[in-house]
Amino acid sequence: MRQAIAILDSGVGGLTVAKEVMRQLPQEEIVYFGDTGRAPYGPRAADEVLRFTEQIVDYLLQFNPKMIVIACNTATAIALHHIRSQVDIPVVGVIQPGSRAAIKATKTGFIGVIGTENTIASGAYPRSLLAINPNARVVSLACPSLVPIVEKRMYRSEEAGQAVWKSLQPLLGSPIDCLILGCTHYPFLAPIISKVLGPRVAIISSADETAREISTILHHRGQLEQSGAVPVHRFFCSGDPGTFQAIALEWLGEQIKVSPVFWQMTRLSGS
Repeated sequence: MRQAIAILDSGVGGLTVAKEVMRQLPQEEIVYFGDTGRAPYGPRAADEVLRFTEQIVDYLLQFNPKMIVIACNTATAIALHHIRSQVDIPVVGVIQPGSRAAIKATKTGFIGVIGTENTIASGAYPRSLLAINPNARVVSLACPSLVPIVEKRMYRSEEAGQAVWKSLQPLLGSPIDCLILGCTHYPFLAPIISKVLGPRVAIISSADETAREISTILHHRGQLEQSGAVPVHRFFCSGDPGTFQAIALEWLGEQIKVSPVFWQMTRLSGS
């Protein structure tokens, strides 16, 4: 029986990972959940992020996926190991793939990381980067104002440019030669980020490396889709499906159907 790859995110940011999965693994089906009704996750308490992630995973398991991809850096930092202990299928996050891509890209060893408050406070990226290369020098910066701009579909606006410029001021003049976009929402702002930092700083998105990891794991398990049938992707969100659909059309380049999901906030694991 054909099984999908389940992808979850706090909102639309995980579409950057979904797009790369669709490009690298065009036969694979995707079932995607964006928690747009409760985004952003960055300023939330860690136990709240954990409970929300558990709830979404529980929802996605009804589709019998062969893999779960936590395409949210905040949820990866907080919930990845716990979710892995709770399910019997592979669970992939985005922090290790992003770290590997940065280590490959840097020439000086000075690596910048931007992310949500929770992701930066967790120290997950420095730990991951230093585990690969103990000589790496990591500069981390929380950019809490950027996710709401993407969720509101304002990533090409003048306000977006101002927010990026203001957020990245502490990095100007730093010796970094690459910057990890430590939030899957940030690739929507990559052209502006690159313009602010200049050509000497390579912009690293975890999406490409994450898709490669997905492919490697599925190949090793003999689960790569080979039926040749046209995949049918399913998208769900907990907020406004119209906004999600419009952003998905711009990012994925195709019209998709988005099904809204409504649930009681008290129906959380452990409550």
